[in-house]
Amino acid sequence: MSSLATAPEITQAVACEAIQGLTATPKTLSPWLFYDEAGSHLFEQITELPEYYLTRTERSILTAHADEILAQAAAGRRLTLIELGAGTATKTGLLLAAAVRRQGTVLYQPVDVSETALDEARQNIESDIPGVTVHPQVADYTTEPLQLNRPSNTRTLALYIGSSIGNFSPHDAHDVLRNLRTQLQPDDTLLLGTDLVKDVPTLLAAYNDASGTTAAFNRNILTRLNRELGTDFRIDHFHHKAIWNALESRIEMHLESSTAQRVRIPANAASTAKTIDLAAGETIHTENSYKFTPTTVATLLQSAGFTPTQTWHDPNNLFAVTLATTL
Repeated sequence: MSSLATAPEITQAVACEAIQGLTATPKTLSPWLFYDEAGSHLFEQITELPEYYLTRTERSILTAHADEILAQAAAGRRLTLIELGAGTATKTGLLLAAAVRRQGTVLYQPVDVSETALDEARQNIESDIPGVTVHPQVADYTTEPLQLNRPSNTRTLALYIGSSIGNFSPHDAHDVLRNLRTQLQPDDTLLLGTDLVKDVPTLLAAYNDASGTTAAFNRNILTRLNRELGTDFRIDHFHHKAIWNALESRIEMHLESSTAQRVRIPANAASTAKTIDLAAGETIHTENSYKFTPTTVATLLQSAGFTPTQTWHDPNNLFAVTLATTL
């Protein structure tokens, strides 16, 4: 979806993704479908939950080290910042404020599939941090080229924080970073946030909170399909399920059907009408969140064309933020 994507184009993309995933074995839905307006707001609520350590831990690292990170990334030159999967960019403000302190003004180019989130990010950042100019791009950065504005005599610092890279399989994560690398110049840098392997109870609680917010976020993907495609999912017949897959080193999120049921996907521009049968106990796999070790982070970066230069951790080693330079 480009910055000029229309509502019909977005709906067709949703339809294609739903048909492809729901007719597969096992059934899946891509996590980018989470982020309609309601889903984006639910995720922002998740980031503030006591069980969800990821956001506050990464924020604490950026708070403590933002000036150092910017200085290393700049290496004496001005910086332009881009961000993949920016969302509302709540943590990014720490880095943008450091950039303004360092160089007076900065161009920030956030990329996300959610136009709503990008609008909120632009309004908040331009209001709260004078000196930042925001040029958002509505796009799927995994498949579309970035529309980068590169002022002369600047280095680009690409931000991929929040452990968003963990939503991809190792192969796809490599492809995402490799695609980014092809669009950067020599001596540009990447700041990568990664969630680290830790005790299982802490991991599970982060994806199955007591308030049920993550469950609502997960089920909202079906609400979106009902609204945008006219499917007839009975939302109350699906349970949120989070499991730790130790072999793959990932948390998995599923929607488990509580009954045998049939769901209709109406005809659209991309396909004829289809029916989907689910058995009682069958799941729709909606998200993976891979967890990393220092070794797997370094291996991933190097395979995609980056050289890790420094990593910052929180005191409990829950999370890592790694700066890497293009090879």
